[in-house]
Amino acid sequence: MRKLIIPVVVIFIALLLMSMFVVKEGERGIVVRFGRILKDNNTEVARIYEPGLHFKVPVFDRVHDLDARIQTMDDQADRFLTAEKKDVIIDTYVKWRIKDYGKYYLATGGGNTSTAESLLKRKVVDSLRAEIGAKEIKQIVSGEDSTSAPAAPSDIAQTKAAKAALAVIEDVVPVKKVEGQRDQIMADVLEETRESAKDLGIEVVDFRIKKINLPDEISESIYRRMRAERESVARSYRSQGRQRAEELRARSELEVATVLADAKRKAQVVRGDADAKAAEIYAKAYNQDPEFYSFWRSLKAYENSFSSKNDILVVDPNNEFFKYMNHSELPAK
Repeated sequence: MRKLIIPVVVIFIALLLMSMFVVKEGERGIVVRFGRILKDNNTEVARIYEPGLHFKVPVFDRVHDLDARIQTMDDQADRFLTAEKKDVIIDTYVKWRIKDYGKYYLATGGGNTSTAESLLKRKVVDSLRAEIGAKEIKQIVSGEDSTSAPAAPSDIAQTKAAKAALAVIEDVVPVKKVEGQRDQIMADVLEETRESAKDLGIEVVDFRIKKINLPDEISESIYRRMRAERESVARSYRSQGRQRAEELRARSELEVATVLADAKRKAQVVRGDADAKAAEIYAKAYNQDPEFYSFWRSLKAYENSFSSKNDILVVDPNNEFFKYMNHSELPAK
């Protein structure tokens, strides 16, 4: 009898251990019996086991732990076609968590996270493709109007290529001003994905566009167009600068010519007045003593004529010019 007690105790302990299971914090457990999920009494909702110690039927029940935390699906960027038939590469991320564990388990082939994210990504991409296909690049890249509240840090980070594309579209091709609809696109995709993900037992918490870029094969052409446009603007500025310089130069030359002409006119007036004054003085002097005046003028003429030793003057000695040199006596007063 004693020999039978020990095996019975061992079997009992083994069965007890096999019937116990622990659900970790941040997870939820469901029990599958004969391939079917155990449900709560009188309901069609799967029985969910909260974190802690629980019991099951040994051998027949299998426990599946499912992550109850918010998870992030951050896959590689995809290519989309805009309303202008232009390719853009958009990188996104999705925040999601399990809401209906039973439905999630069945829809994902046993609670496989990779399968769940693959199915969810397909829904997100389809919804985003429909939104992008109805919008222009400027609407996709731009957020709300500048008068609105600043965007959250998690919003889109516009890359250089996206800004370059927007600049080319604005500067090269005249387009009407439209309000940015990036935030509205994210809100619409979030709403549509949240609704369509219910059949997976998933709740989509958030959807964001991280980055918008252009394909590598056209980024260089965009940069070239942008560079050519900037060079054209620079040439226009240089041309305007040269035109302005010519205008200023012509205006300055006109002002200089006006000032010089006015100065010359005033100088001639002053010179004329001086000449008239000198003539008046000469006339008075001549009237006082004509002979002495003639003598003094002759001396000034001699001084001016023989101021340099190299001067040669060929004149008849009996010429009237030398009358005071031939007769040294002074004229009588």
